[in-house]
Amino acid sequence: MKKWMVLLAAMMVVLGISSAVTSDHRVYAAGADYYVSTTGSDANAGTSTSTAWKTLQHAANTVPAGSTVHVMGGVYNQKLKITRSGTASAGPITFQNYASQAAILDGTGLSVASEDSLIEIKDASYIVVKGFEIRNFQTSTKNRVPMGIQIHGAGSQIEIRNNKIHDIKNTATLGSNLAGRDAHGIAVYGTKAPASLNNLTIDGNELYNLVLGSSESLVVNGNVDTFYITNNLIHDNDNIGIDLIGFEGTAPSTAYDQARNGTVRGNTVYNITTNYNPSYGRTLPNGEYGADGIYVDGGKDSLIEGNYSYNNDIGIEIASEHAGKSTSGITVRNNFVYNNNYTGIAMGGYDTGRGSTVNCTIVGNTLYKNDTKGLNGGQLLIQYDTKNNIVKNNIMVASSSNILFFNDYTLNSGNVIDYNLFDAPGGSAGAKWRWKGVTYTGFSAYKTASGNDANSLFTDPLLVSASTGDLHLTASSPAINAGVIDLSIIGTSDIDGDARVQGSSVDIGADEHS
Repeated sequence: MKKWMVLLAAMMVVLGISSAVTSDHRVYAAGADYYVSTTGSDANAGTSTSTAWKTLQHAANTVPAGSTVHVMGGVYNQKLKITRSGTASAGPITFQNYASQAAILDGTGLSVASEDSLIEIKDASYIVVKGFEIRNFQTSTKNRVPMGIQIHGAGSQIEIRNNKIHDIKNTATLGSNLAGRDAHGIAVYGTKAPASLNNLTIDGNELYNLVLGSSESLVVNGNVDTFYITNNLIHDNDNIGIDLIGFEGTAPSTAYDQARNGTVRGNTVYNITTNYNPSYGRTLPNGEYGADGIYVDGGKDSLIEGNYSYNNDIGIEIASEHAGKSTSGITVRNNFVYNNNYTGIAMGGYDTGRGSTVNCTIVGNTLYKNDTKGLNGGQLLIQYDTKNNIVKNNIMVASSSNILFFNDYTLNSGNVIDYNLFDAPGGSAGAKWRWKGVTYTGFSAYKTASGNDANSLFTDPLLVSASTGDLHLTASSPAINAGVIDLSIIGTSDIDGDARVQGSSVDIGADEHS
């Protein structure tokens, strides 16, 4: 908290005025407290645990700005639609579990409309939802989309914190047409323009056991501007973990139809795979490995930093699925990306009918033995139409495939690749790089032919315990002080929050040894 805010809070105490400090550092006079209980009544006053209301919806329709709705422990077989807003002066409307009690929103038996959710926030601002378990909202009907939490329309200052969301599923049987089997854990859709959904925080949530079809665990799509997706745990779902989307026609104006100015930091994403997902035409293993732990599909001007992405199909991807459209201005830095099925980090369109990746930066990441299924994805997959991107200061250790890069397309220009550290089971002579459709075996042959990595190293990075997922540097690692200091891209801290530069130069990889 800033010093003036601390002094202000102290003065308010002296004057007998209580205060609450929100995550965006505003100071509000404390609003009224209200209560909801499974044994309450909507005819009650709702102002104490003994006069609690029965339904969350009654609370949402009643409380003024600045209020906190405490939901007491129990199972609520209810939906909640929030359309009333808090204000900048009075404070947000907060819905939270009471004390340490388990407040559970359970969708068992509830109908699922075409697009439906257990918690819906529509055209509202200054809303906080935290501390709930949200579960069991499911359908087996095609073209119905169940969601745990849905935010849509336009609005500002919305926080989704510390919720546990699981078993949100669409299990429809699909024929030859694979569409219509979709679900989301958390979905943010900016569907208006120029008014956006902005200044959103999605922090500390756990999303798991989701059956998503062709959709995503956590998605921001369309006219969403300035958002923070931080410290979430996302795992064991059958499609994409986190997705920043543009160009899908979600916003009514193409000028606003891109998720942008976002920060994706401190998340852990694992066991995300489409391998058994029938929406991709596969029902047997070893068929489809296309799910990203973290994906930018048409988003722009965002930071992906300090995340763990492992045991997914693709660790991190920055691409555009839309012809003639670019993912741009994305920085991917200081992430641990390891043991993913197909590749570590991917960029560019996945075929010639897609869009491009331009003016993006991949810096200071540690990529370790991705391409575990031997699908030729390597550690860095450079796909169709990549321009003016930077790839520097990364550690890349190949899997048994020995492939470091795989780039099968010649539409690849202006990309700057240098100051990386490579290693592979086959050693410097046996490692492989595919560059513009040609495979080069051996570090020297690759550098000479491509013109890349003139200042890069090929050596064992000497990680602490890579086999158990500890990709930090040992004190004797050759990565220490071996990177290039470019203050415009490297950031101020490493994956652990330690100072990014501590020696004569910056360390290669996500960890700055200290």
